[in-house]
This record gives sequence, C-alpha cells and structure tokens, in this order.
Amino acid sequence: MPRLDPRRWGAVCPIAALLLGGPSAAAAAPQAAPLGAPAAFDVADRAAILVVHAAGAQIYECKADAGGAMTWVFREPIATLVADGRTIGHHYVGPSWELTDGDVVKGKQSATAPGATAGDVALLKLDVVEHRGTGALKDAKLVLRLNTQGGALNGECPKAGELRAEPYSADYAFLR
Repeated sequence: MPRLDPRRWGAVCPIAALLLGGPSAAAAAPQAAPLGAPAAFDVADRAAILVVHAAGAQIYECKADAGGAMTWVFREPIATLVADGRTIGHHYVGPSWELTDGDVVKGKQSATAPGATAGDVALLKLDVVEHRGTGALKDAKLVLRLNTQGGALNGECPKAGELRAEPYSADYAFLR
C-alpha cells in the first residue's frame, strides 16, 4: 500500500504533518486542538494510522419535510481517497472507506463540529463499527473528517426525488 512521503506531508495535507510527525509538527501542533480536530473530539491520546485526502461529492435528495416543504436531505457521500498523489481507495454510503489493499471500515457518527464556512460540511468524529480485511486499517478505532471544503447544500428544492451532487473535499484521519 502506498505510504505518505514524510517530505511531502505538509504539501499534500497540512493535517498530515501534524498527525504523522513531520519536521515542524511539534511547533505547529495546537495544544487545545490536537490533530487539528476540535477539542470536543477528545483525540489527544490517539495515534494516526493513515491520513488521506478525499475529493468527491455529497449527494442530496429532494424530499418533503414534516411540514410538507421540499428540502434537500443528505443521502450519501462518494469520494476518491488520495495519498501521495495516488488513488488508494474510495468513500461511500455507510459511511464506509475502502482501500485498494482490500480493507474496509464502516463508521458511526459520534461527534460533529461546524465546517469553516456555511458552505462546508461539518467536521466529524466517527467510531469504527465494522472492519473487513487485515490491511492498513485493521486497527482503526476512529475516523475523523477534517479540513472540509464545500459539500453543504441548503434551501428548497424543486421536485421530490431529484438528486443533486455538491462537490466537496476533506481530509480523513484513521486513528487507533
């Protein structure tokens, strides 16, 4: 399985430098928010197994809410996972992350924090609730979604059943 080159951690993924101990990690790591995660995620004692960048879309479906108003409802993510410039897996409904080494983990949301702007999907902390495989993620206990950009879709929608893909990117950190 491809591994991140320590000389490129900061260039590929700023959070990777903090998570994986790049040369300036000690100086750059904030005390209140280890790993660049919100302090409420309480992950200071967790070690990173893998950090990847994801690029894809958040898929929404137009549905009627309890009052009958049409609104966009999150349906599922779809994203390519990239490390060191190479595709190493995919992220999809579950939520699940599948690597090219055959490993699959499924998560269950345990905490959220707002994205940097109203257009960014939330930061997430997910407990790993299912494993398949014995590759890089076999010891993963948590998944963090950090550094989100885009992906949020709000407002009314025109027709029930219509789907819309909202582009997003994020960093996913898999922790012991």
